[in-house]
Amino acid sequence: MGNVKKLRHLFADRYADNQSSESPYIFGVQPPNDLLSLEYLETLETVQSTSDLPDQLKKLWRLRSVWIDNINTADCETLFATLSNLPLLSSLLLCARDGNEELRITKLSRVKLRRLITIGQWAPGTLGCSAFSVGRYLNHLAISWCYLGRDSLNMLAREVPCLTYLKLSNVYGAEILDVTKGSFPELKTLVLEYMDDVDNLVLRYGALPMIEALYIVSLTKLDKVPHGLESLAHLKKLWLLNLHTNFRAQWHKNGMHNKMQHVTEIRI
Repeated sequence: MGNVKKLRHLFADRYADNQSSESPYIFGVQPPNDLLSLEYLETLETVQSTSDLPDQLKKLWRLRSVWIDNINTADCETLFATLSNLPLLSSLLLCARDGNEELRITKLSRVKLRRLITIGQWAPGTLGCSAFSVGRYLNHLAISWCYLGRDSLNMLAREVPCLTYLKLSNVYGAEILDVTKGSFPELKTLVLEYMDDVDNLVLRYGALPMIEALYIVSLTKLDKVPHGLESLAHLKKLWLLNLHTNFRAQWHKNGMHNKMQHVTEIRI
């Protein structure tokens, strides 16, 4: 790497053979030994968390996008303190080593992220921490393999109201997703996938007023058409795939194709 000192973007992902819901399928590589020499680096995707990674990142103050996997709980305080001091950081992926490790995002401070992707359990109090207190900046949020509790969507709507993209994958703790009036006023894309607990989705009138794409995939207990679906006036894409075996019959019984004629693409 020594002879590419002005390198600005470094992508080094490894992909698993099986892109299933059973585990994340992007894996980082060991950081290069001479990472410190890449002082012009703006993008670093994806590296494994190591004991010396925080010291390597400290001098790379131009970094705007950083993706890190293999994080254990003990790494969080030092690593996240270093990330908090990167003045231009706007995109961050954090992936825990496994389901036993917590991502202590509460240790992130002073960040003005526009995109945040997390894979793994959140420590208690995460949504109230300073990483989310600047919710007006965050517009892209993806959460995987995490317990969020019963009122997950409304809780997120209160903390990060300016999202334009939200993805929940393998997020659990809620049987009913009840999205209240005025929630996510700017959201354009919502992805809900592999949420095995969910058996009902309610969209109150006035919720998701700007939504254009709604992907509901592999919610195997969802046997009812989401209440209020037809009220999404700006919807252009709707995917309802791998749901409960009774879902399709309910869709036809409710005459939903006639009610959703304004939607350009429907997959069911």
